[in-house]
Amino acid sequence: MFLWAVISVVIKPFTYNPFSTNCYVVSSLGETVIVDPSCHADWERDELIEYIQSTGTQVSRILLTHAHIDHIFGCADLSEHFGIGIEVHGEEKVLLEQAAFQSQMYGIAIKQPPMPVRLIVPGETITFGDITWSVIHTPGHSPGSVSFLDVKNGYVLSGDVLFQHSIGRTDLWRGSLPTLMDSIFQNLMPLDDETRVLSGHGPETTIGEERENNPFLTDFAGV
Repeated sequence: MFLWAVISVVIKPFTYNPFSTNCYVVSSLGETVIVDPSCHADWERDELIEYIQSTGTQVSRILLTHAHIDHIFGCADLSEHFGIGIEVHGEEKVLLEQAAFQSQMYGIAIKQPPMPVRLIVPGETITFGDITWSVIHTPGHSPGSVSFLDVKNGYVLSGDVLFQHSIGRTDLWRGSLPTLMDSIFQNLMPLDDETRVLSGHGPETTIGEERENNPFLTDFAGV
């Protein structure tokens, strides 16, 4: 995966666990935020910690786009290691509480994540270093899914809402295809074509690329 640096912003993705889930480490002016700590194996956790230590930055927040099992594997270890609580939309709390049940569904172990120290509120701004993110509520894949939009630097962390030439699945708890499509068309498609989409799975793409070539969007728009 790429290491993306824009002036005072460095974004380092890691792809971890059996679900190949992207974790993003975003650093700016001495501060770091971890989005979706997907590390599962010990080596994954250690690699992530070693990278952050190598940056010489301070971890100030651990944020979740949503709380499906593949995005929360590392919550317990990283929260303990860095002494930082996790933050998630309120409608995702039940998924954190049911982490053991999710674990049983997929037959893969998980250390119980701590409950959030703060609930993410759609419409708020999250600032650290030289970065300002707008929080966008993008449900459909999961009821409390949120995306983090950095207008200044031209990217959005979309979780499992929008992928390169695909979209998030809607057959999980409280998933809804109409809701997901509304989230995409109302909240993501109006963004500039050049906006980079950093997804929960797969490679980076852009809004323009998905507008033109994502079959789920072009087919849906034509209905």
